[in-house]
Amino acid sequence: MWFERSMAIVATISFIVSIFDLTYIPCRDFYFHNLPSVVRAYDRFKGIQPHRETERYLNAVEQLKTTVRQTGLASSQTKSWLEQLDTLSTSMIQNNPFQVAGKTGNLERIKDDMRDRVQNQSAKGAFNTFWSQDYLTKAGWDKEIQFFDRQIKPLIVTNYYRRLNESGNYVDDFWQIDIIFIGIFAGELLGRIFFVRRHNRQLSWQQIVIRRWYDLILILPFAQFLRIIPVIIRLQQAKLIKLDLVRSELNRLFVAQIVNELTEGVILQTLHQTQGAIRDGQITRVIRSYLNTPHVDLNNINEIEVLIELTLEIIVYRVIPKVQPDLEAILRHLFQKALSESPAYRNLQMLPGIGELPAQAIDRVVTEISASIYTAMTKLLEDPDSAKLSRRLAKNFTQSIGTEMQRGQTIVKIESLLYDLIEEIKVTYSSRET
Repeated sequence: MWFERSMAIVATISFIVSIFDLTYIPCRDFYFHNLPSVVRAYDRFKGIQPHRETERYLNAVEQLKTTVRQTGLASSQTKSWLEQLDTLSTSMIQNNPFQVAGKTGNLERIKDDMRDRVQNQSAKGAFNTFWSQDYLTKAGWDKEIQFFDRQIKPLIVTNYYRRLNESGNYVDDFWQIDIIFIGIFAGELLGRIFFVRRHNRQLSWQQIVIRRWYDLILILPFAQFLRIIPVIIRLQQAKLIKLDLVRSELNRLFVAQIVNELTEGVILQTLHQTQGAIRDGQITRVIRSYLNTPHVDLNNINEIEVLIELTLEIIVYRVIPKVQPDLEAILRHLFQKALSESPAYRNLQMLPGIGELPAQAIDRVVTEISASIYTAMTKLLEDPDSAKLSRRLAKNFTQSIGTEMQRGQTIVKIESLLYDLIEEIKVTYSSRET
């Protein structure tokens, strides 16, 4: 077990080093400011070296600082260095030494900061003003050089030049590091082949390699991101991590996704087939066959009649009590509208003390009418004779509506509406799932 754990740790280190190499160029600025020793050691593997133009610029700034400390800001030596920096600034703007490193954005930020600092819209003019004795004397040498060190220098110092190899590609000597890990894992794989073959002659070396297929990823010099696969497998085998819970959760999510997609497909396919049946007239034939042909009764129950009775019970006992105030309001409005059109009612409203009586009478009449209707409907459902009449009504209603639905224009319109309704359901369901 100690060997498995040791090799799992080595595989993890190999993966971390590979990821570091892949992300080194994009993250080099971070390493430069926070881990400068790492940058100094690793730049050579990427063919990186200081860019001569920006390096010369920063050296000139340091020489200017030394000259100012020794001879003062107004000396001729200082003036000479300022003129040289002005020339180097113009050259930097024209030549863009940041392009090779993909840091042209740094140059644009430098120009913007300089323009804002000296209030000059021209980048060259801004540098010319900044590197002048008059400006530095008036603005203050210490304050301005601190501005340069704090905002301009960090953008220049991270620039670099990257060498090209004979193929015209950037130098990348990561293989010098990676070959060490490749050699370790290649030797381990060969050792496993000989060890297994020695104890089990029935297995060929190809079968052994297939069983350890993930180890092949560790000896490939490319596809470095894929090394996470053998790393996880080795850590699991060495019992350094436990992935049973993660694996079960992934399986659950995978199965749930498959079920969801299958359900969506079945629903959409069912709706599509229903549309096809409507378009081909199958629904019409089924309805006509059901209405005109005696059908098998499996339970001695007329389902349509029972559904109508159940619907009536729901309407009477549950729906009407909830909407009764709204029904009374509608009746009240109808009575008031009818009476308001009567001249006698309008004259009666103008009499003092009597104008409110018609409205009160309307309220009382509406309340009594709604109560009477509700009582009558309740008794209708509870009375056995009324129930028998209701069933006969349901039967005749079903036959009548079936007969009317079979008329040419009616059934065509129903089919068209059903087809459009199903299409809207399909679109709504698909958009919700996506």
